[in-house]
Amino acid sequence: MTAPARIAPPAPAEQSNVSYLGIGAYRPRRVVPNSEIVDKIESSDEWIKTRSGIESRHFAEDDETILEMSVKAAERAVKASGIDPEQIDCVISATNTRLELGPSLAPQIAKALGKVGIPAFDITAGCSGFTTAAAVGVDLIRAGTAKYVVVVGVERLSDLISPEDRTCAFIFADGAGAAVLGPSDEVGVSQVSWGADGDFTTAIYQDKDFGTYFDEVHAFRDDTSTEAPVRPFLRMEGRKVFRWAATALLPACQEALKVAGLTSKDIDVFVPHQANLRITQVLIKALELRDDCVVAEDIVTTGNTSAASIPLAIEELLRTGKAKPGQTALVMAFGSGLAYAGHVITLPPVHVED
Repeated sequence: MTAPARIAPPAPAEQSNVSYLGIGAYRPRRVVPNSEIVDKIESSDEWIKTRSGIESRHFAEDDETILEMSVKAAERAVKASGIDPEQIDCVISATNTRLELGPSLAPQIAKALGKVGIPAFDITAGCSGFTTAAAVGVDLIRAGTAKYVVVVGVERLSDLISPEDRTCAFIFADGAGAAVLGPSDEVGVSQVSWGADGDFTTAIYQDKDFGTYFDEVHAFRDDTSTEAPVRPFLRMEGRKVFRWAATALLPACQEALKVAGLTSKDIDVFVPHQANLRITQVLIKALELRDDCVVAEDIVTTGNTSAASIPLAIEELLRTGKAKPGQTALVMAFGSGLAYAGHVITLPPVHVED
């Protein structure tokens, strides 16, 4: 019997320290205030602000596609990082609202950035998509598999919400955020704290699969006297999500601090997923952050952009000067799954459009 061949061990990674090198964002042109939402959901501006903190959000126009928003955010992140775009050797995109099954989004982003032939792939992990993708990118760099990774979080949630849905219509919005990850002299990203609770998969969900919808369309075509089919929409059990987040996210944040070797008092900036301002307030109190800790509240004018939420919130803090590059930030996202992912990072430079 022939002995099995021995596989050569991989070459050790030259650089194990990783940082966010740059951040970029794209917000759609159309700003939608609560006044455009309230009539269809029989609500009020005050009710929406009290329940979520949201005053306005951005909805994409027809030309602001998932790809176009992704590319603009990625280009801005690359400019902020200062690296040559030719150095990019991996692209990872995270989204939950791309309606095409193929081709994947990431290879198209890579091509638009001038890179063809590099690894590029998509990740779907609910609202924690960006931080999940970033964790994968960090590990690729630490392993020596890649050196400079572009990570994009992008959504067009306005395509998947019913304007009459009192639970979702005022929450979700559109946008894209991106970051460049790469080697650094010091540790700029901690190990990830992540997980998923399959007991709550129905807390945020699509109300019917497309196979069922297509069957309904065919049936209606054959018999127009039947009720016209209704397309699938995103649905959410808001109270269930709130209760889960209020209890599950504290230990997730504590784990992220623990693996980083820090405590909440070491944190300069807190960037939670922009899901609901009330959830953020619960976490602030539970974590016992410093009084001068800056907390992201991008949800007020941006809404919940799911996988784009974290990079958009970081970009807003840096662009407005509320936070500064080099500060230490705790980042934690959560969403459909219910899944969560977060880590401690050193804030990077941001690209601001002229």
